[in-house]
Amino acid sequence: MISEPELVGGVEFDAPEVLTEAPPPRPPRARRPWLWALGGAVLASAVWGGGLYAYEQRKEPGPDLGGYRSGVKLCEVAKLKALGGILGKRSEDGVGPEMDDPAVFEASCSMTFGPPESGYSASVTYTLHKVTDPGPEFAARAKYYDLTTPIGGLGEQAFFDDRGGEGADLRILDGQVEIALNVYRQYSTDADGNEIGNTEPIDLSGIDVPVAQDMLALMAALKK
Repeated sequence: MISEPELVGGVEFDAPEVLTEAPPPRPPRARRPWLWALGGAVLASAVWGGGLYAYEQRKEPGPDLGGYRSGVKLCEVAKLKALGGILGKRSEDGVGPEMDDPAVFEASCSMTFGPPESGYSASVTYTLHKVTDPGPEFAARAKYYDLTTPIGGLGEQAFFDDRGGEGADLRILDGQVEIALNVYRQYSTDADGNEIGNTEPIDLSGIDVPVAQDMLALMAALKK
């Protein structure tokens, strides 16, 4: 009979390995720094692009219009009552062309005082600049039209001329707004240049006073 081998010297054998179907877990792989840097750059680019888009989509407020409005019916708000007191009854109105654009609004109106054939005519132009500043060019344009006499108390700047007693020209700058007023006498002449069928001309000395009064009233009406 064969007996089990004796253990000599008390030596023990290692336990046999146990085989399993699942392989042992692998050690974690080292992260690649350049992949993290690339991801951060992509994220930063997306955030920056979103901020830029939001900035571009934000609407700028634009210049302060000082309460002046567009879409006004100029012949209705330009009463010119002070001029009517010296030139005669206002008898005719003519509505001029109107421009209503996001950048500018402009309207004009013409009227007659006294007899339509031989009275006085006046025209008013109202320009509201919604984007650009008309200030730097205002004095130069006034000079171009031979308006060199400044008048205080009308907006930021105002220039006047009495046209040798035949009428009056006035240009006003008030912030983003320009207002121009022209007053002139109507008359007819024959082949030799002599006046025919006209009423006596009115003394227009001091016409700057009623003109200024009417423009102050108009400026207030344009803000209502």
